[in-house]
Amino acid sequence: MAREREGRRRDDREERDSEFVDKLVHINRVAKVVKGGRRFGFAALVVVGDQKGRVGFGHGKAREVPEAIRKATEAAKRGLVRVALREGRTLHHDVQGRHGAGKVILRAAPAGTGIIAGGPMRAVFETLGMQDVVAKSLGSSNPYNLVRATFDALKNEDSPRSVAARRGLKVSALQARRRDADSAASADSADAA
Repeated sequence: MAREREGRRRDDREERDSEFVDKLVHINRVAKVVKGGRRFGFAALVVVGDQKGRVGFGHGKAREVPEAIRKATEAAKRGLVRVALREGRTLHHDVQGRHGAGKVILRAAPAGTGIIAGGPMRAVFETLGMQDVVAKSLGSSNPYNLVRATFDALKNEDSPRSVAARRGLKVSALQARRRDADSAASADSADAA
């Protein structure tokens, strides 16, 4: 009976883990000088997501690379955040984020644009399930700071549902305003041509 329960728990855990996609962003090798020579250790930065709007990052350190990656993956799964995506493919609006000297600008993009972003940010967007985004990093190119700055920007993003709740409006009223603004902008561009 206890074995059955243990096996069922393991199956549930494996099923839950299989829904996540993980990407190794960076491995750092560090050396500690001791009497007999150098001792090497490894630090790993991993991004984990379900490609449906949840993403997290983790950092792990160990004497062996696989162990550092495992620790980082577990830390990433503990710190998942949900990000609201427009039509399940892009951001609702442009956002900026920063962490330390790393600054990022994320812009919503039309369908078919793809992910236009550098290495650490690209890993975040791919595991998040975002298909269209234009991103630019300014300042530091340190992968740790870039990933944290990207998460800061994603946390600053608001969905129409949260904005409507804050203003006491209906989501359809906000959507109608957006459609009116888009049609006015397209009419202006047609008149200019």
